[in-house]
Amino acid sequence: MPMQIFFLIVAAVTLISAIMVVTVRRMMHAALWLVMSLFGVALLFAMLEASFFAVVQVLVYIGAIAILVIFAVMLTRRMMDDRGPQTNQGWWVALVAVLGIFGGLSAIMLSWPRLQVGPGIRPADNILTDFGTALVNPGQFAVPFEVASVLLLAALVGSIYVAVDHKGGKG
Repeated sequence: MPMQIFFLIVAAVTLISAIMVVTVRRMMHAALWLVMSLFGVALLFAMLEASFFAVVQVLVYIGAIAILVIFAVMLTRRMMDDRGPQTNQGWWVALVAVLGIFGGLSAIMLSWPRLQVGPGIRPADNILTDFGTALVNPGQFAVPFEVASVLLLAALVGSIYVAVDHKGGKG
């Protein structure tokens, strides 16, 4: 029973911090809420005894991507003073779309027989081998993995370009 209570607390904190990522007005605060949300996901992986994924979540997502986002925000500090409208007038359309997609994905996943595993049944021992093979196999996840790294590199180069003063002065 205490594990279920801990799960509910971690899930609630993760969900609230994920909502705060998209609702706060300042980018730096959004980046810090993102770190908290990703840490909550790492805790959920740890509770599922998926230690490899928990460590990858902390090292790759919190240690690399979130720090890259914070670095990009700090490089573009002068952009943070924008006082224009911060919300989209059609936010309710996005909310309806997200709820529809969530409902559809939930229905599909609940009808999938491989997800209906009883207690005490453990996944195969070679899941890490399969995961590693999937990351380097061009027919599976190698291309999206490389596209994500190029996207992060482009974001870093773009933030440096925005941060540089282009008003004429040298040095």
